Amino acid sequence: MLNKGTGMRKIKARLKPLRIIHSYAPLRINDIGGWTDTWFSKQGKVLNLAVLPPVEVQIRVFPNEKKEEDRVLVHAENYGETFRVHPERPSFLCHPLLQFTIASLVIPKDFWLEISLFSPVPAGISAGTSASVCVALLGALAFLSGKKFSSHEIASLAHRVETEKLKQQSGIQDQICAAYGGVCFIDMYRYPFSRVLKLKLQPRIWEELNRRICFVYLGKPHLSSVIHEKVIALLEKGGEQLRHIERMKKLAEKAKEFLVRGDLGSYGRIMVINNECQKALYAKLISEEADSVMAVARKYRASGWKVNGAGGKGGSMTILANSDDGLRRKMIEEINSLGRGIKSLPVSLSSSGLRVWESE
Repeated sequence: MLNKGTGMRKIKARLKPLRIIHSYAPLRINDIGGWTDTWFSKQGKVLNLAVLPPVEVQIRVFPNEKKEEDRVLVHAENYGETFRVHPERPSFLCHPLLQFTIASLVIPKDFWLEISLFSPVPAGISAGTSASVCVALLGALAFLSGKKFSSHEIASLAHRVETEKLKQQSGIQDQICAAYGGVCFIDMYRYPFSRVLKLKLQPRIWEELNRRICFVYLGKPHLSSVIHEKVIALLEKGGEQLRHIERMKKLAEKAKEFLVRGDLGSYGRIMVINNECQKALYAKLISEEADSVMAVARKYRASGWKVNGAGGKGGSMTILANSDDGLRRKMIEEINSLGRGIKSLPVSLSSSGLRVWESE
């Protein structure tokens, strides 16, 4: 792994930065209608939730006194890695997502940047972490450059980094959730273009949803590329799988209606139905670990459960716990005793999306 620039980092640490810019972006969970926000769906509808703790970015700005070309030093804190980036010549050799995100906006050549990034959850947890990193980093870099982007523009730019520059499969919902926050209803009328409605829930509904939402890590990073390629190949052929995609679009609309009304019982049932649709799409999208967690959720009469993201081995799932606090606590305790690295992680709903500010 590259660890270039450590000496330069120590030199810069002795200098007072010209500016210190901070940003954060929330994570995405419980995506009702996921799989429909993709190029192969063409049109889709998704309802998802933004949650904290967020991905965090800090940029320390120094004068580029030596006119260096590799003038961005990146600390990927979760990986314990430090590397240098030439912002006009990004590389696939080391954390390409970060390099190509940095290269997406013009960085003045008279600046030398020290960028630190931190995610509160493990990589590959199926909570849109890479999109949140990209959105938070773009937001901080835009603030540095003095450019103003709307939430939709930042989400679109982040999506293009993954799909156009990195050539990866990516729906549009994760970037939108990270940029907008709250409860987002996304109407993708033609890939990748969409209309976004940020739901305004009554305070009592928001608090009740926040109290009952549980986020469960399934013990290992999300390893899905092979399975997802198989699903995409099936969808391209048409037939039975497309019927499940169409059904999930309608589920997102129903989930929106139930949530606005505060009918969390019906909202939870939509979660379960969506989960069954994912399994019908391809059985291996729901793993054995997810099945184990769902069995505990049923035992403690949870209102709903759903694997986060596209599904597959590893990752995470969302549970809408029973309204009884005692049952919720017992459920979490038993989930944490399942072993295999399965554990509940604390989250709370985030009313805001991307936030950027500068230290005094």
